[in-house]
Amino acid sequence: MIVIPAIDLKDGQCVRLRQGEMEDATVFSDDPLATARHWVERGARRLHLVDLNGAFAGNPVNGEAVTAIAKEFPQLPVQIGGGIRDLHTVERYLDAGVTWAIIGTAAVKNPDLVRQACREFEGHIIVGLDAKDGLVATEGWAEVSDQQATELAKRFEDCGVSAIVYTDIARDGMMQGVNIPATLEMARAVQIPIIASGGVSCIADIEQLLEAGDIYGAITGRAIYEDKLDLAEAQKLCDSWKQ
Repeated sequence: MIVIPAIDLKDGQCVRLRQGEMEDATVFSDDPLATARHWVERGARRLHLVDLNGAFAGNPVNGEAVTAIAKEFPQLPVQIGGGIRDLHTVERYLDAGVTWAIIGTAAVKNPDLVRQACREFEGHIIVGLDAKDGLVATEGWAEVSDQQATELAKRFEDCGVSAIVYTDIARDGMMQGVNIPATLEMARAVQIPIIASGGVSCIADIEQLLEAGDIYGAITGRAIYEDKLDLAEAQKLCDSWKQ
């Protein structure tokens, strides 16, 4: 399992939200590139970027910061989500050096877009499924649908999706631990690699994910920014873990 630092971008700054509330943001840095460098120096093997403004606007807003990070670290895999609603946006990000584009809201409202993207940009598409009580949330988590996240995930089984980032929005930014049962249910519902997100607060949460098995990666944000979780230590544990 890999541990992936999150860099959430709002108004050009690095922030963390609580349960996706834009008004409840903690600013950790006003220099996204320096933040990325910080995590790279601590052994990050991949970065998870989120354009929070873009998620609400429906189109990229913090694209300049994303491009700068991808250009600075050309060998580092980078995934970006937030405001990716069409093929043109996917293409722009990939041309800028990003490795994976994460399609979230559009995957729920227009599943055919995911299929098209996977055909045109094979190996570079991730689906982001955000859920509350197992139901899919969209529009930067502002709307909760009546669709089960696991059922939606199954619709992408044969598309060629590289991974699914599964976020429990009730846990995100709350430092309350990962929703292991829901994450494991998702991992066992499909053959697509699952990246857990939301609630990773300490090394014990990493251990629980490792013990659960079937999880490809874990995204962490607030915990590493507040020094509750050491990135290098967490990755070392993953590397040494024996099932």
